[in-house]
Amino acid sequence: MDFPHVSASLGIVHPLCVEHGRNAELWDEDGRHYVDFIGGIGVLNLGHGHPAVVDAVKAQVDRLMHSAFNALPHRGYLEVAQALDAFVPVSYPLSCMLTNCGAEATENALKVARAATGRQAVIAFDDGFHGRTLAALNLNGKVKPYKTGLGSLPGPVYHLPFPSRDNDVSTEQAIHALDRLLEVELPADEIAAIIVEPVQGEGGFRLLDATFAAHLREFCDRHGMALIFDEIQSGFGRTGRRFAFTHLGVEPDLLLMGKSMAAGLPLAAVAGKSRFMDALPKGGLGGTYSGNPVACAAARTVMEVMSEARLARWSEAQESLIVATHARLKERFPMVGALTGVGAMRGIVFNDTAGASGAEHLAALLAAGREAGVLLMPSGRRRNVLRLLAPLTAEPEVLREGMARLERALSTLTP
Repeated sequence: MDFPHVSASLGIVHPLCVEHGRNAELWDEDGRHYVDFIGGIGVLNLGHGHPAVVDAVKAQVDRLMHSAFNALPHRGYLEVAQALDAFVPVSYPLSCMLTNCGAEATENALKVARAATGRQAVIAFDDGFHGRTLAALNLNGKVKPYKTGLGSLPGPVYHLPFPSRDNDVSTEQAIHALDRLLEVELPADEIAAIIVEPVQGEGGFRLLDATFAAHLREFCDRHGMALIFDEIQSGFGRTGRRFAFTHLGVEPDLLLMGKSMAAGLPLAAVAGKSRFMDALPKGGLGGTYSGNPVACAAARTVMEVMSEARLARWSEAQESLIVATHARLKERFPMVGALTGVGAMRGIVFNDTAGASGAEHLAALLAAGREAGVLLMPSGRRRNVLRLLAPLTAEPEVLREGMARLERALSTLTP
């Protein structure tokens, strides 16, 4: 399918045009049916068209479609801020700013960290992803395609290896790299913040090592830096908990949220301790569409629906099916490697074989899966990790059918 008048710089994973969706199912303009394992790249943890969200959005449209909160505050923004204070599991009162997207939340987190500390440098991690705007780009731990051809980017930013049970980097190696950074590159009193994903999204669904997370927390406390957790993809129930940082036993100073926050409407947030969030002068934060009333209505409903018990139940059911399916696929297909991630945020590594690279195997699977009626998405620095992001609310029979279609697609790639 061609996409005339759309910039060729947009990367299109699947050359089709979707027409409507229901929970974990999609139909394209030709009427073809698919099981959706992409979920809007992590936006649809509650599925396509969750009834409670749809009702809340329709009711809000009838009352007020927009008010720029900076000029004329509206109740929806205030209610989302209050709901976040109860929904985010931290031990301190939460102060927040609503934004349009995750990249905008990242940019504003950098602003408040700089203002609060009087410093500029930021530490980020290999294979991390924090957005596509200029400052966010420099945080990303991967050059192609995000940084290619752009020259110097806002900084200074320094990258460390990301330690995880899902890769070959140990906590000791990461701590050594951090120590070396302070000895060779810059002093601690020039660093404003450390930003890290508790579970890397674009990097291949890898869970941060909990011991290293505790080290970062102590390090930031000791040196007066902000610890920023980016939960734009891993938050709002993806890992079976409201936020993935609870798997690590460490609280952030600032938390980035987005994607599934408003079930498909554009809304994100940066939230955290008031000493950071209040550091800029009045007018230093804001935005025309940030905290739009309709998106706020969706977000309030999302938080009402996502009880801890429901999240745990949904995630456990999905995780059990993924683990069982992965074991069977690994037994059958030599290119199928390790399972990464936690809860229902899972990736399947595709190995190099004598015939092709893992990335080539996965690229072929995406096309074969589309023909078999299951929509898939790659991740990882080498694009060799299949990410599984079906809605948490997906019916068990639909999930099983999606996994069966995935297995059938794999079968077409091997003799």
